[in-house]
Amino acid sequence: MMKKIFFSWMTVFLLLGTPSVWACTNLLVTKGASADGSTMITYAADSHVLYGELYHWPSADHAPGEMLQVIEWDTGKFLGEIAQVPHTYNVIGNMNEHQLAIAETTFGGRKELHDPNGIMDYGSLIYITLQRAKTAREAIQIMTDLVKDYGYYSSGESFSIADKEEVWVLEMISKGEVEKGAVWVAQRIPDGYISAHANQARITHIDFKDVDNFIYSEDVVEFAIAQGYFSGKKKDFDFSAAYAPLDFGAVRFCDARAWSIFNRVNPAFGAKYQDYAMGDLSKDRMPLYVKPDALLTVKDAMELMRDHYEGTPMDMTNDAGAGPSACPYRWRPLTWESEGATYFNERAISTQQTGFSFVSQSRSWLPDAFGGLLWFGVDDTYSTCYTPIYSASTRVPESFAVGNGDMLTYSESAAFWVFNRVTNFAYMRYDEIIQDIRKLQSELEGKYIKTVPAIDKAAEELMKIDTQMAIDFVTDFSVNNADKMVQRWKELDNYLLVKYMDGNIKVEENGKFKYNPSGLMPVSPITKPYSEEYRKKIVEDTRDHLKYPAQAH
Repeated sequence: MMKKIFFSWMTVFLLLGTPSVWACTNLLVTKGASADGSTMITYAADSHVLYGELYHWPSADHAPGEMLQVIEWDTGKFLGEIAQVPHTYNVIGNMNEHQLAIAETTFGGRKELHDPNGIMDYGSLIYITLQRAKTAREAIQIMTDLVKDYGYYSSGESFSIADKEEVWVLEMISKGEVEKGAVWVAQRIPDGYISAHANQARITHIDFKDVDNFIYSEDVVEFAIAQGYFSGKKKDFDFSAAYAPLDFGAVRFCDARAWSIFNRVNPAFGAKYQDYAMGDLSKDRMPLYVKPDALLTVKDAMELMRDHYEGTPMDMTNDAGAGPSACPYRWRPLTWESEGATYFNERAISTQQTGFSFVSQSRSWLPDAFGGLLWFGVDDTYSTCYTPIYSASTRVPESFAVGNGDMLTYSESAAFWVFNRVTNFAYMRYDEIIQDIRKLQSELEGKYIKTVPAIDKAAEELMKIDTQMAIDFVTDFSVNNADKMVQRWKELDNYLLVKYMDGNIKVEENGKFKYNPSGLMPVSPITKPYSEEYRKKIVEDTRDHLKYPAQAH
């Protein structure tokens, strides 16, 4: 998904003019920070070449001596083989049957720390671990053991890991060709707090005495000293500073996204670190976690992933790049040149190149058979619709199935293509069309959130008879609900085309378009004029070229 090269962020942006490291965003919510006591992780998997689909690995038993082929998730390249375990768990997307969820963002880090001989890439590490681990601490152990035994192929990575009780951030980077394995640190997010990361290493100082909240590789400091990344006392060691030093791009394009989440849940915190988020490296660095002013619901988590920096100095709806319809998207490259100077577009959480995104919920008060929920959606987070997929489900909806279309093959039944039809149409008349999209999005997500407790209750009753009956029931619900959602989005696609065709907005009455007495055409189509501000920009650009001659009036 996030094909990588191993330079600093700013080197990539300024020398290549376009990022070769594709960016993602994660939000982490602890039990004490959520309204219902669930732990939550969000993930936006962003890449211009990532096809949004829902992966599935059924639980299975394996013979002694069986080997597992490791295929790099980004490229499909065969990396090698590892020993299989006797039993693997059911995995739906980035969550397994034990309510364990894992997500990631790539921070890249020092370019020389890449091991071309490593077998474990970051994507395989996630999905293999989900098939083997029940808890977050167990996942950390398995992930770090795998890279120790087989080598780590990818660049620096931040992993979000949540089980029913705890939420952790694990950051690791390969040792390059110096030796096999990786250096890493994991930090538990304190209960009652939230965290976020977005393509920049976020763990700084390690409390080496706090074994309950920090886990780390034995040589995390010594390796940095040996490579010349750190000199000083162990107590002053900073993981991010050593292995992924900050530059302007790391802050403005990456940490700023985490800041935007923090700013929305705790405005006082946001105000304190706004200058830092804008790229001022002289300011104090933003902490790893923050306490939200109010407990977060699953809907809040969804909405926090819908962000264009609205209401901040980085608001993408206000400048000339937004065009006449206040479109908060900018086509790539991320950086560009004009008259010898380099400029950039903001990189917000919501972006057009998202393949898929999700909000996971691990609910400790419910059995694993129906406790885990993966609220899953494809395409742009701002205009997607999240449908609940129970993590114990034994099959996926056809609309999300692997093989139903791909990045170069259109499929009318694939959610990815249905949602992209709608959003790409919306980008042309964004300020108007997004309102219709958000209306249906809110209606459906609100309905699903209200429906889930009833499904839980029914599954609980079925489980008294037979656990498999409960799993089959929540599977059927997950599949049918998702496919119905995609059908509703197809209807939205048709509706938007009729309503907004050719720059006109057709009049509606009681949910239907009105016709004149002849029945041949809509009554009073509205052609929305450009704003006065945008018209002034046109006048400034064209001067007298489009000015109507005074004598012609």
